[in-house]
Amino acid sequence: MCGFRSRHHGGNRLFCLFLTGLFLCMASGLTLAASKGGKSMEVQSSAFHQGGLIPPKYTCTGENASPPLLWKSLPEGTKSIALIADDPDAPMGTWVHWVYYDIPAHVSGLPEHVPQGKSPSVGGTQGMNDSKNIGYDGPCPPSGTHRYYFKAYALDSMLNLPPGASKKDLLKAIQGHILGESVLMGKYAK
Repeated sequence: MCGFRSRHHGGNRLFCLFLTGLFLCMASGLTLAASKGGKSMEVQSSAFHQGGLIPPKYTCTGENASPPLLWKSLPEGTKSIALIADDPDAPMGTWVHWVYYDIPAHVSGLPEHVPQGKSPSVGGTQGMNDSKNIGYDGPCPPSGTHRYYFKAYALDSMLNLPPGASKKDLLKAIQGHILGESVLMGKYAK
């Protein structure tokens, strides 16, 4: 793709280097974390690594406990964290497993097994998942291996959405307030 010739060789080389780097990141399963000001935010879990298998404990076949999550390198000015966990491989379209927002910026992550309910003691407010529960409902694919994305957003404000907000409500509310974001992807098959 980058073997073509042009009068602007230098520009082509830079473009090719950019495409090659992007391809290598995508092929290796690395997460591209974004944030304003050039800093990189990162979300991770001690339960599974990027692109790895989610242990059954965190799924419908186990305890249905939420996995422990940790975020690092929050951008300056972060006031709150929002979180969405979903499955784009669900047969009926993307299935939302967790919506969580207004997590105070001083909270560096979530412990294992955040209880379902509007306002957990760790802080923040939980929204409605596609199982019509407030809080976390773990992976439960009907067949095959599915990918589960845990998306964390660093925001410049508290949203003050009521408990039980949907993913759509949250995505609308965070527009114009995102300072950084990162994604952790895990896989699961029954």
